[in-house]
Order: sequence, then structure tokens, then C-alpha cells
Amino acid sequence: MPRKGGFMARQPDLATVIAARAGDPAAVDRLVAGYLPLVYTIVGRALEGHADVDDVVQEVMIRVLRNLGELREPESFRSWLVAITVRQVRERFRSRHSAPDELLDADLRDPGADFTDLAITRLELSGQRRETAEATRWLDEENRELLSLWWLEASGELTRDEIVDATGVGRQHAAVRIQRMKLQLETARAVVRALHRAPRCADLDALLISWDGRPGPLWRKRIARHTRECGVCASAWHDLIAAERLLAGMALVPLPPAYFTTLSGTPAAAPTASPTVTVSLPAKAGGSLAQKALAGMLAATAVAGGAALVVADRESPPPAARVAVAEPVALPASPSPAPSVSAPPSLAPSVAPSRSPSRPPSPQPSRKPSTAPPVTTGTSVKKGAAVWTFTGSKAALKDVGASWYYDWGPSDDDVPGPAGVAFVPMIWGAANVTTATLKQAAAEGDDWLLGFNEPDLAEQSNMTVEAALDAWPKLEATGMKLVSPAVAFGGDTAGGWLDRFMTGASERGLRVDAIALHWYGSDFSKAAVNQFLGYVDAVHQRYGKPIWITEFGLIDFGGSPRYPSDAQKVAFIKGATAGLEKRRFVARYAWFGLPAVGDSADFGLYKDGKTPTEAGKAYRAAG
Repeated sequence: MPRKGGFMARQPDLATVIAARAGDPAAVDRLVAGYLPLVYTIVGRALEGHADVDDVVQEVMIRVLRNLGELREPESFRSWLVAITVRQVRERFRSRHSAPDELLDADLRDPGADFTDLAITRLELSGQRRETAEATRWLDEENRELLSLWWLEASGELTRDEIVDATGVGRQHAAVRIQRMKLQLETARAVVRALHRAPRCADLDALLISWDGRPGPLWRKRIARHTRECGVCASAWHDLIAAERLLAGMALVPLPPAYFTTLSGTPAAAPTASPTVTVSLPAKAGGSLAQKALAGMLAATAVAGGAALVVADRESPPPAARVAVAEPVALPASPSPAPSVSAPPSLAPSVAPSRSPSRPPSPQPSRKPSTAPPVTTGTSVKKGAAVWTFTGSKAALKDVGASWYYDWGPSDDDVPGPAGVAFVPMIWGAANVTTATLKQAAAEGDDWLLGFNEPDLAEQSNMTVEAALDAWPKLEATGMKLVSPAVAFGGDTAGGWLDRFMTGASERGLRVDAIALHWYGSDFSKAAVNQFLGYVDAVHQRYGKPIWITEFGLIDFGGSPRYPSDAQKVAFIKGATAGLEKRRFVARYAWFGLPAVGDSADFGLYKDGKTPTEAGKAYRAAG
């Protein structure tokens, strides 16, 4: 199929790579000019036109040229380049997530640099190709990264092996993730169609009253759910041409004019203050010419208002010839080392709990408004909440500063969350391991899936280790990252339920990406913090995987439940969350639970969407 409107990729041959590695200035020029469109397309589509696109492209080219002399297998240059590109995109995502709110608010899209609009204009896209390009705005962050690679595979620019190398996962896992991404892309295409329908469905207009007009996962799910249930909007799913057919032969997105002036050596205008670039390259990597090329790129950015960038003589460790970029083992956390605790590493929780509900009872809402002055809200990417239906749940999730939440179910239908707060689905027990439920979880989640709920308790999911292991491959087939079944207690015990499950998973070659824990303490003294953190440390020491604490709190379940005072809860929350934030291996944590109504009034966090308890105020400040 002939390419239309785009950049005809003429990537340098092996001889050029070898010559550039040896220090040939002309070969370095050809290498930069030949591969810059590929890097720009991957970064632009993954970051969706964010103002960081130019910065990340520059970072990639600097790293490539800096380490070119150490490339051992020139024939692997493109795989190596793509892997570096993916790594830099992920680094930018992580830096965004860990930045303070005030920085994130200022770090808005450049309204003139929307990558989708640029692609539509420069590639002259129309019809379903245009719809597909617009649908990319609605994908989850991680799926946009994968889409940026798969799109190039579908258009003939990359191979599947190069995608596998760049993402750092096995070929089968990559295939499952791509399939899941394509399903999300198809859903997003239906959303785009429904929104563009003229005249638009009146029921859809009513649904969109509170929408701020920005594409995102939460509204993608809501609009998609409407299109499936609405007789008027259901046509949005009809006659969708397979994305592979639409993308076949599609060109790379042409570079912005500033990049062309860079490559020609003639900038469009002289910047007021030229940026200084000092690139330290291996002696035989063509350092002088690479410096000149990158200086031009940065000068073009300065013309557009970018700040001067100084790349000092900082040597990066030479990468392997084929770089496998692994998934981070935990979400970003404080760089501080994990503190030692006074409790022995194998300390078990102080009580064997028997409580977490399948679906906790509906509460009686309280309408009493909060009169407390505004307080600082922690915004840790680790902090979450266990939630069930109560009046004000969405507002409470936002107020408490949760980055994620779950409701023991495969979807957020019962407890929809606010924009920006990720929902994590759960497969609660054996009865939920069905094709329909797993598909629903894959469509709803943030790429993580929680395993069975307290299978070691008869009143909870009540599963044998063998039954859980037999069902696990079906969870793996979703392509999601899997969190282990959450045992009620004894997670650090040799021969316990979790230990036997992890041993069996290893023997069967099953994948478990993180460990889920529950912990409840009946000792309400200051010692509870060290008891809790000691248990977390001991479980991590046994399995060496990221830890998700999906339920924790202070409740004495012996006889009639006994609860701590407000002061005791506040002290425990402050100490426990501080310790969790310092432990890099702790990926996420969630207090049990968010509602403080009805029978959860003694341990919950919020009486309604605006009224936190004393414990709620402490948890809000955490992180």
C-alpha cells in the first residue's frame, strides 16, 4: 500500500551504523537524520503531544550518541535505539507521577503540539484512520506506550522481536498485552464515534454534563458502557475495520519544521540566548558532529521558548547490545532506605482476622459538613483505599488523596471513582474465574489485577492452594500484572497458605508480579507500628517481590470487636504510612476502609464525601 502524506523512512544501513560507531562524522549525521523520525513518532505517540516530547527526543539521541561507541552488535542498533526510547518515555512518566501537584499543574500540553492533531494533519488522515488516531487520546498511559510500538509494527517500521526487546517481556506476554491494548483501542474508537455522531444522543449528552472535555480512562469506560446499552449509540461498534488494516503502510509522522532546520544546519531564527551543549561521547563515536547536531536541536527548541539545556560530561554506563527494559518492580517511592524496626523479621500479625467483606453493607449516609480548616493532602502514588458503596465515596476518594482504590469486584460499576484515581479490579474467588468476569476486569483495570480474597478463611473465598493454582493461568491470560491472593495471616510462615501457593506457582511456571497482604493488630500501643512493618519486611524477605498491603488497620477481633481510640488510630496511621513510604519495595497500600458509617464507623475514614474522621485526617495527610 503506498504511503500518503508522511515521511518515507529511509533508515541507514548496517555499514552506516558501523561507520558511525567508528567515528565517521558523515555517518553520524546520516544516523541521526535517518532515525530521528522513528524516535519522534514513538515518543510523540506515547506522550500524546505533551510538552515533554522534544525534551525526551533529545534525551534519547544524547544517550544513543553518547554510548554508540560501546555498541557491540551493530546489526542490533534499531532494537537498541527503540529500547532506549521506551526507557526514556517511562522515566518521563515516572518523573511526572512523583512531581508535586504544583509542578504537574503547570506541566500542561502545548496546545500547538497535540501529537494526534499533528498526525492527522501531516498524514492527511480521514475516515476510520482519523478515528483511530483520535482514539489514541483515550488510552491508558501504559497502553499508549505499547501502542506507539505496535502502530509501527503494523505499519511495517518495527518487528515483533524489537517490541519484545524494547518492553522487556516475553514474546507470549507481549502478544497478550498487545491484544489487550487493541481491545482498549477498539473501545476508544467506539467512544470517538459516539461523541462525533450528529446529532448526538440525548442520553449521552446528559451523561456528559459533568465531563470536562478531556479524554481519560474513567470517561472512556463510562461512555463505552453507555454505547453498549444504548440503542442509538450501539451503531458506534458496527463496521470497525481491523486496526492492522488501517495502519498497514502508514508513514512515520513527519518531523516538525524545527527538526528539519536542525538537520539542514540552518535554524529558522536565532534564539535570544543560545543554549550550551556539552556532550561527552566515546572517542570513536563522532563526538564533535553529534554535539553539533544536538546543539541544533536544542537551539530550535529554544526558539520555541525552551530553556537552555546543559548536558555536562556525565558518562552513562554502556548498555548491552540488546537492551531489555524491565518493568519497575515497584511504583516510585522515596529514595530513603527502609528503616530498621525493633520487631523480629518473622513477627506474625497479632491477630488472625476474619472479616473482610465480599460486599460490605450499604451505610446510612451522614450529611454533617466538615468545619475543619483545609489541611495538606498527601499525594503518594502508593496510597489507596478499600471502598464499598456509601454516599460521597467519589468525593471522599478525591479528598483523601488516594491514587488508587478497589472494591473487591471486577469493575467500578458499584463505586465509580473520580478522575485521576485508578481502579484496580479483583477476582474475589473461584466463582469469579469466568470468561465474562475476566474480560470485564481487563477492560476496567489499570493493568493490575488483584488475586483471591483471603482464600485461607472459610468465610471468605475459601480456596485450597491447588484450586488457586489451577485457576491462576486464566488470570494470567488477561495479560494484566498479577497480585497474589491476599491471605488473612501467616504470609511469612514457611509452609503456610501463601508459601505453598508461591512454591507451586514457581514449580508450574506461573507468573506472580507482586504479593498482597492483610494485617490487623489487636495491640493498640505504639508497638503496633513496628509489629506491622516487621510483618511487611518479613514477607518481602521471603518472596523478594513488590508488596501490596490491600487491608490494614487496628481491630481486635477476639470476641466482640474492640477498636482503638482516635489518638491511637492517628498515631498508628502516621507511623505505619511513614514506614510504608520509605520502603521502596512497597508498591501500594490501602487502609480498611474508606467509609466510616454504620458498622464501619469505628474504623473507617470518612463519614461522607466531606467529613473525615480523625483517622481520615491522618490518612489524608499521609504520603
